[in-house]
Amino acid sequence: MDETGNDADPNTPNRESSEETDDDQPDRDNFGTDLDDVVLDDIDTGEDEATDEASRGLFDDLLSGEPIFENKEVLRPSYTPHKLPHREEQINNIATILVSALRGDTPSNILIYGKTGTGKTASAKFVSEELETTSQKYEVPCTVEYINCEVTDTQYRVLAQLANKFIEQNRTYIGDRIEELETLRERVTSNPDEDSLAETDFATVDEIDAEVERLESDRAEFEEVPMTGWPTDRVYSSFFDAVDYHERVVVIMLDEIDKLVEKSGDDTLYNLSRMNSELERSRVSIMGISNDLKFTDFLDPRVKSSLGEEEIVFPPYDATQLRDILDHRSDVAFKADALTDDVIPLCAAFAAQEHGDARRALDLLRTAGELAERDQTDCVEEDHVRQAQEKIELDRVVEVVRTLPTQSKIVLFAIILLEKNGVHNINTGEVYNIYKRLCEEIDADVLTQRRVTDLISELDMLGIVNAVVVSKGRYGRTKEISLSVPIDETEAVLLSDSRLGDIEDVQPFVQARFDN
Repeated sequence: MDETGNDADPNTPNRESSEETDDDQPDRDNFGTDLDDVVLDDIDTGEDEATDEASRGLFDDLLSGEPIFENKEVLRPSYTPHKLPHREEQINNIATILVSALRGDTPSNILIYGKTGTGKTASAKFVSEELETTSQKYEVPCTVEYINCEVTDTQYRVLAQLANKFIEQNRTYIGDRIEELETLRERVTSNPDEDSLAETDFATVDEIDAEVERLESDRAEFEEVPMTGWPTDRVYSSFFDAVDYHERVVVIMLDEIDKLVEKSGDDTLYNLSRMNSELERSRVSIMGISNDLKFTDFLDPRVKSSLGEEEIVFPPYDATQLRDILDHRSDVAFKADALTDDVIPLCAAFAAQEHGDARRALDLLRTAGELAERDQTDCVEEDHVRQAQEKIELDRVVEVVRTLPTQSKIVLFAIILLEKNGVHNINTGEVYNIYKRLCEEIDADVLTQRRVTDLISELDMLGIVNAVVVSKGRYGRTKEISLSVPIDETEAVLLSDSRLGDIEDVQPFVQARFDN
């Protein structure tokens, strides 16, 4: 009998044994036992432990060395320094033109020219930041809007982006104005005996309320422009209304302006340059920045005359100037004594060969520092700079080859196949024979030999191949072609193209040669 006096069923386990059995169940293991007491079966887990140990130490090993960088961001192109060595003259020229904005007048339009890495954008942004800071100091409404036309490269996108920026500014402006009016109304209603409206534009509280209601209605009417879908004239109208909502001077900075003209023509510039004749409250000035000194040759004469009212040319940096720039940035970018004495002169020398490109010099210095950190060395050395030069050059080649048109890729692949088969001093006819075979393999259109010769010349200009015209005496002249880039890496980039990928296992017949 159990505790209740009932006969116990011999087939039914008693409570004590039942509880012990429950403890053996998985659910109770999960919720009722101390996990520290659980002992796993003795199974060989050597591989798992090794993997776990490796994964735990992955970042520990990388973080074990002392960092070389203090602030790496100052070596990036997006950084605008507080001082721009050897650009004082150009900066003063830009400031002299834009200072009229602080007097409420319309500044002349400016075109800034110069090769890549000559400080055009950095200088223009530096002056623009100073302009906006000074305008706040003197309480003159002035704003600068930056557009990168390499990214925003159509009239619709430029106008939509500008419209939305000014719509957002107007909403902020309206919000601040409503807050001021509500503060004024509260002061008037709390002290009705005081003449709080004496120096305002309002005679009664009702007029304040009416103005607040009008502003709220204006704010509700501003509609953001979608990045696609509207007619262009509606986008322009929204931009125009947003700019002209209240009094201010606006400077629109169009970086890589030649890309916009190349993609969309000069309609955008025509509309922007003629806006001031229609605006009532605000004034607009355009600052165009271009790497192409001849892009205005393709503009409508009316646009060209209004856009290029002032022109400023940025010359390339020489090696000494590049050293000054790198010295200035490296003081902030790196920890003390992180660079050996020959690092900055070598970076400057390499970049001076690339048309005085400061951006290239900064990229070299940053990449050399990253390579030194990966090696877990205490400082950046000359060898790191040389490795960085090779890495950047290879990255450039990969990007250029990757973005080539398909026909140019086929021509380049033909040259690679000839070189891999031991053919030297390749001529145009040999390239064309292999090119035709490749086109047949991937079912591509076959261009004429004259057009293929033009494509070879384009590859030569890009620095991918070296094509030299040589005389063959009474047999005429021909181009002798050789690769200027690493063959294996270039071939890998070409084969990553979906159309050329099928060629990988095909070895077209290389024409037998008989050198004279």
